[in-house]
Amino acid sequence: MKPFVEGSAKLSRYMPGTVIALLALGIITFFLLPTETILFVEKVKPHRIVFCARMNDKEEWMISYIHSVNRRPVYDYLRIEGTMLRIVRSSYDTFGAGMPETSTAENPLYVGPDGRLEYTVNRLVLDVAVFVGRVADHTLHIKGKKIPFISLACPGETLRFFVGKRSWYQTIKGGCAWK
Repeated sequence: MKPFVEGSAKLSRYMPGTVIALLALGIITFFLLPTETILFVEKVKPHRIVFCARMNDKEEWMISYIHSVNRRPVYDYLRIEGTMLRIVRSSYDTFGAGMPETSTAENPLYVGPDGRLEYTVNRLVLDVAVFVGRVADHTLHIKGKKIPFISLACPGETLRFFVGKRSWYQTIKGGCAWK
C-alpha cells in the first residue's frame, strides 16, 4: 500500500497545475475561440451591425414582403450552411413582375401543399442584400420572432445578411444571446 500512497502524493503535486491549465483553456475558449454561428444583419451605410442571432447549421429563416406590383405576399426561405447562406426557395400565390413563371431542371416551380407556388432557388451565397422598401413591409422571421426591417433601418437603406463566427463571450456581449 505504501507505494500507492507515495504515487498518489506525486500525482497530487501535479493536480493544481493541471486544474489551472484546464481552467485557463476554458477561459481562452470562452473569450477567444469563435465557435458560435451567428446570422448578422448589417446596415450598409454606415456599416453597422443592427441585429444578430445565434444559429445552428442547416437552420432556416425567412424574409417576407409585399410584391410591389401585384401587392401579394412573397416568402423567401434561407438556410445557414457553414459560414454561407443558401437561398432555398420562394413562395408566392400569384405571378408578378420579376417572379419566376417557368421551371428549369435546376429550379423547379411547383404548387405546394398550401396551394402557393414554390420556386426552388437552391443557390449558395456569401451574403444577401435587401433594399428596405417604403410599402413592402419587409419582415425577418427568425426563431419564432417577426422583426420588421423598418425597426432596423429606414426605408431606402440597404440591409446585408451574412453569417460569421464569434466566441461565446463576444456573442453574449454583442447582444446575440438568444437561441
